Parts: sequence; structure tokens; C-alpha cells
Amino acid sequence: METTLTKVKDNLVKITMTIPASEASVAYNNAASKISQYINIDGFRKGKAPRAVVERHVGVDRIRQEALESLLPKYLGQAIYDNKLDVITQPAVTDFKFENGQDVEVTFEVETRPEVSLGTYKGLEVKVEIPAEDDGAFDKALNGFLTQHASYELVLDRPSNNTDTVVFDFEGTCNGELIQGGSAKGYTLDLGNSNFIPGFAEQLVGHNIKDEFDIQVTFPEDYHDEKLKGQPATFAIKLNEIKQRVLPELNDEFVKKVSRFQTVDELKADIKDYIEQQRKNIKKVNAENAIFKTIIDSTSVDIPQSMIDRESASIKEDYKQRMSYQGLDWDSFVKSQGEDFEANISADAAARIKNSLIIDKISKEVEIKVEQEDFQSKLSQMASMYGIGASELVKQFGQNPDFLSSISQQIVNEKVREYLFENNKVEYVEVKPEEKTVEV
Repeated sequence: METTLTKVKDNLVKITMTIPASEASVAYNNAASKISQYINIDGFRKGKAPRAVVERHVGVDRIRQEALESLLPKYLGQAIYDNKLDVITQPAVTDFKFENGQDVEVTFEVETRPEVSLGTYKGLEVKVEIPAEDDGAFDKALNGFLTQHASYELVLDRPSNNTDTVVFDFEGTCNGELIQGGSAKGYTLDLGNSNFIPGFAEQLVGHNIKDEFDIQVTFPEDYHDEKLKGQPATFAIKLNEIKQRVLPELNDEFVKKVSRFQTVDELKADIKDYIEQQRKNIKKVNAENAIFKTIIDSTSVDIPQSMIDRESASIKEDYKQRMSYQGLDWDSFVKSQGEDFEANISADAAARIKNSLIIDKISKEVEIKVEQEDFQSKLSQMASMYGIGASELVKQFGQNPDFLSSISQQIVNEKVREYLFENNKVEYVEVKPEEKTVEV
């Protein structure tokens, strides 16, 4: 087989290949025989009509097309292999010449992986910011544990405060019209942990049971409903119940009842271990991110617009699915993102592609491989996350090539990040929250 390679533009390559007439003839005859088995021709049983009769019945072009489709997988793969192409798209046939008794000429185009000029990726010295140790972390965690098991008592003799939970009815209006979905009866709200409109929960503080009153709020400028963005609204409130949280007494008996520990000391030791492990995880993730950012900044790669367009389309599709799950309108969401939405999507797509190309390049240079045990470990992690057995996970998704490819890529990503963490020097710099550098 002869091939001629031509670079069209960027990473788009055109290949013209010649398939020997002898093999094309065999494929043509086989195609005619195959087609004859699925059509009805008067005077012949299926599969028994001579080739000339099949040609008259369905046409030579259809047989050639069938023959070409049987030849292409082998020859396209061989052409890609012979020319050492690292392809990222399926080959697209743009032209072919197929005449019986002659060599077949096929032209196809395919996109190849962009060349990545890696900067230094090992032996780096990187400063990494990490949060300063929180002296109150243990007390917060212990209080959080007690709060999970708290009971609630009705309050009858005082107004509500910002640590209470209240039950109330409300009805909202904006510009004189009822707000769709802005009314409810018997709604329960933790005043200290509210995800309502800013200012809503604060105005429920200081009221008594059976009080009826109005509160005024302003919807955020980035609110998902276009009609309500930045608009003032009034909510009529009727306060039905006030409940105060009562924390349980921390003793061995309580600990035995609600946890896997036998004593308060065991519980406290576990909380301390958890906080320490969380801190270690944060340090490692921050270090991996800082190292990778340093490598990204020193790496150059020309990403074709076609790749960015495909990745942008994928990102948008992901957004659309999330919008549909939340019952939100896609067009309204796009409008809410402003005129820079498309540019931001494109920039995000380019960044994702560059990250992926760098990881792929490093994995090849350091010969990272995905072993069977890696798959088993990852499947076990995922099965645990979904609350099912690993075998059930494989049963549900194991036949999906995209699923297996995704797992393989996750494993490669994790191995590359681990390699970079182990082969670069990290200096940790503790910063308080207010000191942390903010990138705009």
C-alpha cells in the first residue's frame, strides 16, 4: 500500500492511500455476495444470484461502497501506523476512486495531537500556600458532631434569635405581582444556616410566635430568574413556631449510643486524626495544583480552533444537562452569564485541552502505565461512592467504552500528579485567610 501525506492546516493531515486492485477485487466480490443475501431477486434464492445480476439490481456504486467500508478499517489503521500519526479524531474520507480491476485510491483527513513543548516538570522548587492551623478546628468539629445529634425544644417565652429554627408561612410579591414559587406554608428554616435571599433570615430574628409582619429584600443581580434580578420584593410572614437547639451531654454513654466509639476520649482522638488528615490532604492538593500550574505556565502548545470548538460544545452540553436537572431554562441561564459567556467557555475549553495534553505528554515521557490492579482499585472507590458492589458497577457500565476510557484517564491523571508531587520540592507557606493571595 502506498500513502502520501499532506499537512492541510494546524494539526489537520490529509492522506491519500492506494489499495491494490487484487484486494479491492476480492472485497468487491465479497460485497456483492453479502448484498445478495439480503435482497429479493426474481428467479434466484437469496445469496445465489450471479454478481452481474446483483450489479444490475442494486447498482455498481452500492457494491463499491460496501466493499470500501470493509477495506477501510484495515487500511486506514495501517496508514496511520505507517505515518506514525497520533490521531485525536476518527478519519473522515473526503474522496475515493474505485474502478473494477484498478487500484483503489482513497483520500481521508484526520486531526493529530498538537505538539507539546514541555517546560521543566521535575526538580522544581515550588512555594505553596496553605491555610494556617485553625486553633478552633477541634472545638468546631466536636460541636458539629453534637449538633448532628441535637434535639429541638419549642420556645414559648421569648422572641426568635439567630441560632433558632423557625416554622413560618410566607408569600412573596415583586412589583405588585405574586412571585412564582415564592409562597409556602409551614416552612422550616435554620436561621443560622440559611440559603435564602440575603437579608431574609436576618429579618425573622426578634419576632414572637403568631407574629405577622412584612420583610423587604432585594434579589441578587445574578439571580437565575431574569424578572427578579436586582428587584426589590416584599414577603408577608406569619411565624408559627420557634425551636431552640439543645445539644446532648457529652459522655461515654452518649458516645456509645451514636457512634462506633466506646469513650469520649476515643471520639476526640478520632476527630483530631481526621483534622490532621484533612490538613495533609489540603497540603498535598495545593502542592499538586501549584506544581502543575508552574508546568502549565512554562509549556507551549498551539491548540487548533477545531479542538476548542469541540470541547466548548461538550462544556455547553454539560451545562445544559445540569440546567435541566435543576429545572432551569438554558437561554435564561446564558443571558444571566453576560456577553462574555462564549469567550469564557472558549477559554475554559482551551485550558482543559492544554491540561490534558500536558498530562498525556508527561505520562508518555515517564512511561506511566495503567495496570489491572489500578482499574480494580478505582472501581472499588467508585462502587463505594455509589453505594453498590464493584461487580454491579462493572455490570452496569463495563460494556460502555467511554466509561472505561474515562476511568483509564482518571488513573493516568492521578499517577501523573503523584509523580510530579514526588519529583519536585515543595516549600509550604502558612497564610491566614485574610492574608491569602487572591487572583483576579
